[in-house]
Amino acid sequence: MNDALKASIAPVRVAPKHCSGMRVRAKFISCMLAAVFASLPAAALAEGWQAVEEVRPYAISGMSGAALYESIGEHGPKAGVAGRVIAHTTFKLTWTRKYEPQGSACVITTNKPKLIITYTLPKPSAALPAAVKTSWDGFISGVAAHERVHGETIKEMVREIETTSIGLTTADDPDCKKIRVELTRRLGEISARQRQRGRDFDKVEMGDGGNIQQLILKLVNGP
Repeated sequence: MNDALKASIAPVRVAPKHCSGMRVRAKFISCMLAAVFASLPAAALAEGWQAVEEVRPYAISGMSGAALYESIGEHGPKAGVAGRVIAHTTFKLTWTRKYEPQGSACVITTNKPKLIITYTLPKPSAALPAAVKTSWDGFISGVAAHERVHGETIKEMVREIETTSIGLTTADDPDCKKIRVELTRRLGEISARQRQRGRDFDKVEMGDGGNIQQLILKLVNGP
């Protein structure tokens, strides 16, 4: 039988702190909106599948770096109860699996993923002055690169799931029930490692003096 399994693995989000204003100074960083999650361009695997990656922009406005960042604070995507963030990465993962009884055992003989990764990023709604555009381009390039690292960990997670699933066998399981329990256990461990990798990466990127903080300071202190 063919089994289509929808994976619902919550992406890691870093809760932003509330910012009361847009005063441009070093301590402004402590009020930064968090940039979160995902990858390098998807590469076809030996197995033949390829992740679909899409960018979903949201509109912001402003004619200066500080104004653009303030608009991000007003219009950025919501991350659950945490509030708004600069950007985030989400994904939809489905599987086509075949569980095949072999004597008294059960074996996974087919295990094909379909992965869609979506990066939500800010985009100015109007043309920017030349100097501001240069500043903005540097900021958004850095934020997008951050998100794509999260995307790469998602793809690596899918590859690990694929490797650990294909050929998985459970004895004394002619109805292929025990194998589903065992697979769920293994997938939980793999997804937990992926989420932890995301948290560790964000801790470095968004810590004091980290890459994201530097990107924000350059934007809000620029033209």
